Amino acid sequence: MRFQAPEFWTRTEGRDAAPGLRALLTPISWLYAYLTQRRIDKTVAYNPGIPVVCIGNVTAGGTGKTPVTAEILSMLRAQKIRAEGLSRGYGGTERGPVKVSSDHDAATVGDEPLLLSARAPVWVAVSRDDGARAMAASGAQVIVMDDGHQNPALEKTLSIVVVDAQTGFGNGRVMPAGPLREPVTRSLARADAVILMKPDRDFAASSALLKQLSGLPVIEAYLTPTAPLPPGPLFAFAGIGRPNKFFDALRAAGANVVEAMGFADHFAYSPADMAHLQAMAREYKAQLITTEKDFVRIPPSIRQYVAVWPVRCVFQDELAIERLLSPIIDSVKKGR
Repeated sequence: MRFQAPEFWTRTEGRDAAPGLRALLTPISWLYAYLTQRRIDKTVAYNPGIPVVCIGNVTAGGTGKTPVTAEILSMLRAQKIRAEGLSRGYGGTERGPVKVSSDHDAATVGDEPLLLSARAPVWVAVSRDDGARAMAASGAQVIVMDDGHQNPALEKTLSIVVVDAQTGFGNGRVMPAGPLREPVTRSLARADAVILMKPDRDFAASSALLKQLSGLPVIEAYLTPTAPLPPGPLFAFAGIGRPNKFFDALRAAGANVVEAMGFADHFAYSPADMAHLQAMAREYKAQLITTEKDFVRIPPSIRQYVAVWPVRCVFQDELAIERLLSPIIDSVKKGR
């Protein structure tokens, strides 16, 4: 199953912009935006009595929310604060609230909670307010929520949205006519800051995108590998929001990518899927390589045959993110 976001989501003019298809989908987009706004307006947010930091986005997938969440969890815990992650557990069967343990796998709790649990305790709850209640009762001092900017169930102390510096807000339309979860102005109006995720340290975002973000603090960041690339030819595959982003990053790092295959976001790899990938890699005499997020969705018996390329988020102005978090850190320490 190959997948990538529709081309017209990121194009605003020309033949690839698919004006006819966008026009056909626009009424559905209006309904989607209306229902999202209605849910936000009608819901009374629950206050768990401890700070909630929400790491969300304006567009559908592929911006880098989870690495940002992991880094913020690590920063808070370095301050001796019991910060814990909260996730919906997309792709898993567990409704929660439940604390992720070593007995869980991606099929039960989802891939993102498994990754985050390497940095800090993580809870999965389809109902975020129920998750927050359980976390507060267990002694958590700060909740860091991976995704949920459009989820009004929890009262947020700090709302951070992650924006891709390359694609920005795409064609500026709401799903399914475009990549937006809601209109940009509404989304940014509820945000306290923006993490601008760049493909590398030196990338310069467009002036048009920066103008859209001008009313908010903008902190630039990028992902950097934490392990060297395997030598020789590589057959890359990924089932994430934007698979090509991973493939491009490999090539930019100097990898010899001889073939690349994208799958749907959160794709659950079966033994048959992996046997097919292994067979194709053998034809190219290449090593299979994928992301950390994909790796936890591979059957355990096959993982030894797949290389993983781990990354972490780096904030270019670390003092800026520390200043953003300092009121929360101070309030927790004063309350002890």
